This record gives sequence, structure tokens and C-alpha cells, in this order.
Amino acid sequence: MLHFSRWKTVLIWFVVLVAVLIAAPNLLSDKKLGLLPSWLPHNRVALGADLQGGTHLVFQIERADIARERLESTVREISGKLRQSKIRYTGLTGNDQTVTVKITDPNQVQAAIDSLEDLTATTKGGYLVGSSQNVSLQRGEGGQLTLQIGDSALESSIAAAQAQSVDIVRRRIAETGSNDFAVRAEGADRIDVQVFGSVDAERVKSILNEPAKLSVRMLDESMSGQDALGGRWPATSEVLYSLDDPPIPYLVDRTDFIVGKNITDVQSAADAETQAVSISYKLDAEGTERLAQKTRQNIGRHLAIIFDDQVMAAPLIDAPIVDGAGIIPVSFTEDGARDLALMLRAGALPATLTTVEERTVSPALGAESTRAGLVAGVVAAILVIGLMYGFYRGLGLIAALSLLLNLILILAVMSLIGATLTLPGIAGIVLIMGMAVDANVLIYERIREEAKSGRPFAEAIESGFSKAIMTIVDANVTIFIAAVILYFLGNDAVRGFAVTLAAGILTTVFTAITLTRWIVVTWLHRRHPKHLPKDVHTGIFDHANIRFMGIRRYTFTVSAALSIAAMIGFATVGMHLGIDFAGGSIVEVKARQGAADIDDIQARLGDLNIGNVSARRLGDTSSALIQLESQGGGENAEQSAITLVRDELGQDYDFRRVEVVGPAISGELTRAATLGVLASLLVILIYIWARFEWQFAVGAIVATLHDIILMLGLFVLTGIEFNLTSVAALLTIVGYSLNDTVVVYDRLRENLKRYRKMPLPILIDATINQTLSRTVLTAATTMLALAALSLFGGEVIRSFAFVMLVGVAVGTFSSIYIAAPVLIVFKLRPDALDNDQDKKAAEPDSQSGNPAV
Repeated sequence: MLHFSRWKTVLIWFVVLVAVLIAAPNLLSDKKLGLLPSWLPHNRVALGADLQGGTHLVFQIERADIARERLESTVREISGKLRQSKIRYTGLTGNDQTVTVKITDPNQVQAAIDSLEDLTATTKGGYLVGSSQNVSLQRGEGGQLTLQIGDSALESSIAAAQAQSVDIVRRRIAETGSNDFAVRAEGADRIDVQVFGSVDAERVKSILNEPAKLSVRMLDESMSGQDALGGRWPATSEVLYSLDDPPIPYLVDRTDFIVGKNITDVQSAADAETQAVSISYKLDAEGTERLAQKTRQNIGRHLAIIFDDQVMAAPLIDAPIVDGAGIIPVSFTEDGARDLALMLRAGALPATLTTVEERTVSPALGAESTRAGLVAGVVAAILVIGLMYGFYRGLGLIAALSLLLNLILILAVMSLIGATLTLPGIAGIVLIMGMAVDANVLIYERIREEAKSGRPFAEAIESGFSKAIMTIVDANVTIFIAAVILYFLGNDAVRGFAVTLAAGILTTVFTAITLTRWIVVTWLHRRHPKHLPKDVHTGIFDHANIRFMGIRRYTFTVSAALSIAAMIGFATVGMHLGIDFAGGSIVEVKARQGAADIDDIQARLGDLNIGNVSARRLGDTSSALIQLESQGGGENAEQSAITLVRDELGQDYDFRRVEVVGPAISGELTRAATLGVLASLLVILIYIWARFEWQFAVGAIVATLHDIILMLGLFVLTGIEFNLTSVAALLTIVGYSLNDTVVVYDRLRENLKRYRKMPLPILIDATINQTLSRTVLTAATTMLALAALSLFGGEVIRSFAFVMLVGVAVGTFSSIYIAAPVLIVFKLRPDALDNDQDKKAAEPDSQSGNPAV
């Protein structure tokens, strides 16, 4: 008899109660949340920048800056060590990662090598890393020494620069007044920055791009900068240009006597009468002493205040500066001076940070996307619950309760792991609404079949649950694998979708095997029904005896023709690649007055010399979507193009969404997407191979390739942009299709053991008809949820929902007309399933009974 022990019941509802407590803060206002006791959970699911507004920037540390700094420091160390050892040398030069120096006295060559021993010491790494030499030294002829900076030493410098940059970036953003932001290291040389709310992305980029290295030197007044350019200047000096437009050359001493670390405070100021802008500074004790000494010795000469290798100011020394404080006039705007002071207070970056990716969303668009996602979710829930109630009545309400608890569990899991909810994440939750009832349908249909075979109803329930559980697990593993692979594919939006999808799959399986089972068992014990409720209407499929395999040659032919056409279109016409893979920029704007003038936008941007520009109006006549092709000049060229667009359209349009993907990111995303799809398919198919027989795995491969090819053909035919969310849709479709295929295969394997002599085409037809109610209902609920998402989910997610909608239809078709007929081609027979135990348990032949059709 099916029953739940008391401790199992307590455990199940304890989990539900904990989930409710963890999820509850997401439904409370800040004020109400503050009233909760401290021992209760206060964590909420964080909204991504695409829902609450904000900017997501990825910066790359310029390796050339680090390499140059490492080269210069190595040259300085070599010079210092040789001078300290009183070894004469000449021709000390450096290039790339190589330094050469010639020891003048051949008798001192060995002494020079010994003095550089510390520089060439071996650094011991960990067990896996081993040891590496920072600088290798080779002795040449005639006292020539060549020192090579090792790659490991350079990588170590980059890692140190990354860690230092993360800390400085945090300080700079905090100085802007932003409280809600996140900064983290990414990869070997990148920094991921998210700033939420209303953000001036251009200002954030300008504040973070600059190294902001400040130093004070002396001007070399032995000749003018212009004269120095026309001749030769002293080796102890160099020519630097001013920040003016046009820039002015200055001959500047190479030695810094004040550097950024000596500055303790910097403030900007503007004279209300003269509008003159200046920077006030205070120095530490060391800097104060050095400045006092230099200014005493050089009255009548000029200081050179250097900012990122440019002369910011060259004030005359008319008196000693002994208090370590002063004012520097600058040729900046008031806002520019304020940002300069901010950067100097936060500290200098060790290298330039280049913006390689930008995704900015206005709070207004984020709010609209959130509302659209919620509306789509509510509509999807109503449609799914309505369909389940229409077919199952009371049992449908149980499924609805399980769906509600499932959503609470998803929210609790995401709150617990600190996940970020993105717009694709909302799409994932809506998709789960459609797919979650599949487990209930599988259970209910199994119970119905067992009851129809003559079993007592209580035994039918027990047998139905037992037989459905493994099918539910097998079917959901494929989608879970796809979700895990998706998480590692790319940007935060796709990760958000992957997290919600994976969480939804786990909670769906949990609710099916625990909550749904407990509710059904409780109903059984309280009501003592003797048969399935008469208001269950899925019996309409019981008399279906569709000869699916009878038309397999026609469906194969049509599918093959469509697949060939899709491949030809893919090879000749190609897909409309989005900026994720092709690079470039997307800008969504909204006219401040009236409708967006597409022709005017294209004409104005066409004059900017930024390549091909396409613009189209969105559903709202005042909004337009602009796409710029990849500029072909590297990361900075992409940022320059978007700056030009902002300057040109900024007075007439509000910028609601800006996405910029540089060539480095687009190339990586392309490789990651390709490898991710292949890895996902490989892992899924290995799982199917392990769970089933090789013929089943081949059938799944053929059906999967069929689905992928047709979906790629859809992108070619419709011209829908193919981007990372498209890859997410593609992998989810593959998972869904295999989910459907696994259900059919699982029942077919069961029937093969029972009806060993039945012709395979007839047996496959019987199997598909047996699972037809589940196939139709699952496809219907999933497609209803996706239709709601497509109609109400908003412009940003609409193409994703449409692709998923078509994909579910294609996947359902392939599980019937592709995956199953392939088994006939490969002559699958019961002996493929045989083992000794199976032979003893199997019935003798099909004459002992017929499968329910």
C-alpha cells in the first residue's frame, strides 16, 4: 500500500516551510523587510542590470603597458645593480621582453653576472606550476649580456596588476556616489564591473579607462620642446606633450620626485567669477620634504606636473613650497576637474583599462521589461493551470498547487545561492511553468494506464509513481545538462537563464517525487477512491491508433529536403549574426518628442563615417533600434563610434539600451558558443547511450541534428538575429526534444521486453500512441507558456520566445517522426536489450497480450 511515514511527511513540509521563509523577503518591501527578526532570512534575488537599469562593463588590462613597465623596471634594476657594484657598462637598452647591456671591462663580466644574480633568481611555484625563472641571462661575446624577461614573470605582473586594479576600480566607483555596484576579476586580465540604477555609462568609462598616474618633475629649460624635436636632447630628459588642443611639446626631466602615492588629498575647485578651474592638493611628509627641497633649489624655473605621460601644468616656481599644499590651474571643465580629483584620490591604475564590452540599460526600460516579464508569467500560469484543470479537474488542481510550490522553491534556491535574476531568467521561469507539469502528466497517465489494466486503484497509484519516476529523471537530465553548459557559455543574461532553468528542473523533480506524491497519497487515504475520477478527460487519446510509421518514408523525405535546404541557405545566405558574434553595437533610443524618424537617424549617423548603420522602428513608434557594424579598428574604435552616436543623437533621443561588443569578446563568445553546443550534445548523448542501447543513442543523434539544422534554417529564413540568447534557445530546444524522445524511448524499451515478436513498426506506433497524451499535453503547456512570453514578454525577449516556440514544435515532431523511425533503419530488436534477467522476466511473445493503444 502506498503511504508516507510520519518523518518523511515532516521532512517534506519542513523543506517547503524553509523555502517559503527564504523566498518571502522577495515579496516584501524594504520597510516590511526591516521589521523582520534578525534570525529570519533577509536575502533577496538580485535583479540584473537589464531589469533594474544600470551598466555592465568588461575592461581588459593593456598587456603592453604592463610589459613596458616591467621592461623599464628591469632596465632600472640592472643599471642600479651595476652602478652599486661599480661595474662600468654601455649600451643598456631594452626592447619588448629583451634587455641588452655591454660590460666595458671584460674582466668584470663575471662580477656583473654575479651582481645580477638576484634578478635572475628562480621563483618557486606550486606543485602543479613548478618553478620559473623571472629573467634569464645569456653571456655573449665581447662582454655582451642579454637578459630575457620570462613569460611567467610577465603573467605574474599582469595578475598583480589585475588585483590592484580591482581595488582601485572599486574606490573610483564608490567616489562617484554609487552604492549599488559589483567589481570582480574575470579571467587572467579582465575586470567585470556592474553599476546599477541610473548610470552615466560614458562618465563611468572615462573614470575607469584612465590610469591617472600623477607625478611632478622639473622642466628641462636648456632648450624649448620645439627645438628638442628638431635636434637632440639630453639623455636625462624626454619630450612630452601637453593636454592642450593642439598639444604643446615640453622637454621634461625623466626623474619623478613626487608621485601619486605622496598625495594624501585632492579636491577640485572653480572660481565663480573667472570660471577658472583648479586642483588643490596636499602631500604626505615625504612628498612635502621633497617638494620643499626642489622648489628652494630651483626658484625661477618651472615644475612639470605630469598626468598619464602628458604635461597637465607647468607652473613657475616663484617661492619655496614648504607646507606640502598648493593649487594647480587646469584646462578642464568643472566636471572634468571633479572627475580628475576623484581618480587621483582613488589611486593610479597600474595600466590602461580598455573597454571590451558594454551593456547599458536605462531604469525605464528595465522597469518595462520587468513588468512585461511578470505579465507574461501570470498569463502563462493561467493558461497552463487552465489547460491542466480542463483535462484533469481535481488532479489538475494538484498539479497547479505543485506548480505554485515549485515557483516558491525556485525563488528560494535563487535567493539561497545569491543568483541574479535577468530578463532571460524570467523567460526561463516562464518556460519552466510550461515544462513543470510534464512530470505530473507522466505520473497521472501512468496511474491511468495501470488502473485501466485492472489493478486496484491504490496499487495503480503506487505502480504509476514507481514507473514514472525514472522516466522523469531521465527526461529532465538532458535539459539540466544543457542548462549547466549554458552557464559557462557567456554573459550574465545567459547565465541568468541557465540558473533559473537548472533550478527549475531540480525543483520540478523534487515536487513531482515528493509533494505531488504526498498530496495524492493524502487524497487517497482520506477519500478512499476506488477508481480514477471520471472527470479526467485524457481518455480521448486512448482510442488513438495513429499509424505514425506508415508515413515515415514521406516524413523522412520532407525532413531531409527541409534539412538540405536549411544547410544550403546556411552556407550561401548565412545567418544575421548579432553583435555577440560579429562585434559592433546596438543602440535603442526613444524620441523625446514625437515619433522616431528612421530616415533622419540613418542620414545623421551616415555622415559620421562609422560604417554601415541600420535602423528600424520598434513596436512603440517613438522608439528605434540602431545597429552599427564592427568598426574593424579594435576595442577603442567601437567605443569611439558609440560616443559619436551619443553626441549626434543625445539632444533629441534618450538612450534606453546600449550594447557594445569588441572583437576580442565576440571572438571568444563565438568559440565558447561552438564548444558549448558541441560539449552539451556530447554529454547528453553519452548519457542516453549509457541509459539506453546504441541504437537509441544513434536515433537521438539523428533527431538532434535534425532539430539543430531546421532551427538554423529558421534563422536564415526569417533573418532573426543570432546571438547568445539564440544559442540558449537552441540548447534548450535540444534538451526539450531529447526530453520528449527519452519518454518515447523509455516506453518503447519497456514494450520491447514485453512484446518480443511484434513487428517493430507496429510496436513503435503502439508506443507513441501510449505516450501521445503526455506528448500533446506537455507540448501544449510549454507552447502556451512560450506564446504568452512571445506576446507579452516585451521586445527584448520576443525573438527568443518565438524561436523557442517553433523549436518545441520541431522537437515534438522529431521525437515521433525522426527518433523513432531511425530504430527501424538500424533494425532494433529485443535481443539488443537481452540479459539473463530480462530473458527470464520477459513474456513469451506478443500473443499473450497487446499494448494499450
